[in-house]
Amino acid sequence: MYDFNYHRPKKLDEAATTLSSAEDGKLVAGGMTLIPTLKQRLAQPSDLVDLAELSELAGISVDGDTIIIGSMTRHCDVSASADVAESIPALASLASHIGDSQVRHRGTIGGSIANNDPAADYPAGALGLGATIVTSKRKSTADEFFTGLFETVLEEDEIITSIEFPKPKRAAYMKFPNPASRYAMVGVMVAETADGVRVAVTGAGDDGVFRVTAMEEALDANFASDAIADITVSDAELMSDIHASAEYRAHLISIMAKRAVEAAS
Repeated sequence: MYDFNYHRPKKLDEAATTLSSAEDGKLVAGGMTLIPTLKQRLAQPSDLVDLAELSELAGISVDGDTIIIGSMTRHCDVSASADVAESIPALASLASHIGDSQVRHRGTIGGSIANNDPAADYPAGALGLGATIVTSKRKSTADEFFTGLFETVLEEDEIITSIEFPKPKRAAYMKFPNPASRYAMVGVMVAETADGVRVAVTGAGDDGVFRVTAMEEALDANFASDAIADITVSDAELMSDIHASAEYRAHLISIMAKRAVEAAS
């Protein structure tokens, strides 16, 4: 690693001030992405601001038909939450299959969403469920928040504080995991919400997480796997790498989407 200044604030405003005053500051939540990046010398921040002491950012609460999850809540806590399991079982299931046990007991929902890794599960969960991302400055819908591969609307000194998930009528998440890392080669969240059906895909897009409007329209008319059996996703803007070709990922999107619909039904 390169040299950097390490900070461990105890209050949100202290963390924001430290971050904004740093020459090139980075936040550390669970560190599941940042620490390996530093070890490989792919990043050289001047300061690291560790959020581990901010207990105010951790926890799960219910407000009517909305599940509010603090940004520093670990994946294992989401998967084990009775409130999440009762209101949005698809989200609890998603969390329970992230990476391995070590990742689930260290990684946080806020870190995953802020990083917007193309193979991460939570971006599909947030986008598919129509979540709202709450930060130290504002609120953004998931449709607004994710702007591209590893990119979001977050400003340099902006910190995610919580994510608000509205309870869907029904939902399911299905993914095809990399057999080694368990990260999503393709993951699909299908949710019937108060505003209609949403279908979000992670692990496949050249530009990160995205929605499949053709499937959404078909499922709005008939929420059944047969309704999307003939709908395909073009491979023109999908990733090809050592794990899978764009053509294979396009095929997996159709398979995972149909499985999600069947599970939700």
